[in-house]
Amino acid sequence: GADWSRFQLNLPVTPITDLRIHQGNLIASTSGRSFWMLDDLGLVRQYQPLTDSLKLYRPEDAYIANGGSPLNGNDPSFTGASEYSGVNPANGIVLYYHLPRLDDNAHITLEIRDAKGRLVRRFHSRPDSLYQRYDGAPARDPQLTRSAGLNRFVWNMRHPTLPGIPNVYIESSFNGHKAPPGTYTFTLLTADGRSLSTEAQILRNPLYPVTDAEYARYDEVMSAMERNITEMHEMVNTLHRKQARLAELLKNLGGESSRKAILETAEQLLKDMKAWDGDMVQRKSKAYDDVENFPNRFTANYMFLLNQTESDIPRVNQPSLDLMKEYDAQWDVLRQRGQALLKQRIPALEKALWEAGVGGLW
Repeated sequence: GADWSRFQLNLPVTPITDLRIHQGNLIASTSGRSFWMLDDLGLVRQYQPLTDSLKLYRPEDAYIANGGSPLNGNDPSFTGASEYSGVNPANGIVLYYHLPRLDDNAHITLEIRDAKGRLVRRFHSRPDSLYQRYDGAPARDPQLTRSAGLNRFVWNMRHPTLPGIPNVYIESSFNGHKAPPGTYTFTLLTADGRSLSTEAQILRNPLYPVTDAEYARYDEVMSAMERNITEMHEMVNTLHRKQARLAELLKNLGGESSRKAILETAEQLLKDMKAWDGDMVQRKSKAYDDVENFPNRFTANYMFLLNQTESDIPRVNQPSLDLMKEYDAQWDVLRQRGQALLKQRIPALEKALWEAGVGGLW
């Protein structure tokens, strides 16, 4: 106790009437200024002055819970010192890492794996160059900061965000479901090949009447639906790009009698591609309530099922399972139609185009 460092943070200069450490948090009772809580005491215990080194601190274990907090992000202007509102702790696993000064083009990656070693989520310091913003688009994934010194990142415990369909308005949440309780490994990787790993636990919420078997079943069902939606949207996007290319080609194809058969084949293929696309998605809605005039199609209905199956209390009910079985049977038929277009009919047309000296479609 011979040496002391000032650690006031946003605590007002006021008499402290009591101190308590509870569940790893430091709680201060003040005279006339309410309570003040430091919920990152685990970092304080691990922290040591660093200069030009890489370090990943072990995060505090976190409970599955619901709600929001400005501490889920990293807004540098946020101080938590509003006179009119309190601040909830971050709702997720809060990671701190120390970085040396990096080159401008250097990047870092965070990988999160479950107890079986399966990749749950991956985050990057580089922005996603393929991300498109449009009405109804999925949210952009948060980026890792790469400042020299201490950095902070909050994993909201969710699986990856689902892909969208550019310029298709689907009034749904694209968020992946929350990971079940268990031990998770966090690995920070740098561009020069260095890596550090640590662990933390997602803890069961004692207020939720959910068994381990129910958590596992919920994770299994939600993961299966998310894989299906990912496959659907990727297939829709791929075929829509090819559809646009084929429509462009048809404008310039024709004239010679030798190409008549190819032209007829291409026109029928384009017609069938549009029909499949129309069964999968509805491209007329541009804003809220447009669906009243333009009914949703298959992927929107499947996403509605996904969103309604997700619950604050992670447990799957039988009606969701019944509807999932019905939708999965419909998806099997639609998937076969899409794969026939991608793997059979489009390659056959491309072969005919090459043989006719026109060139490839894609």
